[in-house]
Amino acid sequence: MRFVILPGQAHDLAGVAELLEDLPFEVLIGDKAFDADWLLGELEGRGAEAVIPARKNRTDTRDHDREMYKWRHQIENLFARLKEFRAVATRYDKTDASFAAAIHLVAGVVAAT
Repeated sequence: MRFVILPGQAHDLAGVAELLEDLPFEVLIGDKAFDADWLLGELEGRGAEAVIPARKNRTDTRDHDREMYKWRHQIENLFARLKEFRAVATRYDKTDASFAAAIHLVAGVVAAT
């Protein structure tokens, strides 16, 4: 599992560049929040497919694979399972390192079930 801990007020796109660094992949599935020109350009440069629906206010529309986009629910289910553990959902840990350790521990428990 790979993740970046961001401040609560930061947009999800703020951590994407760091997550994609040195990570081989063929497809990136994301919601409309990830519909950014720089990210789409980065994916195109890598030869990866972007399965990201276009935002309503985008002037140039583009298509995405609707069947593949349905797989996104698996990621959402993982977040829901992680948040079943109160310490992760409310972030009791004071340091990023201990919070990251809690996420890894809970992810191991979730994967084992």
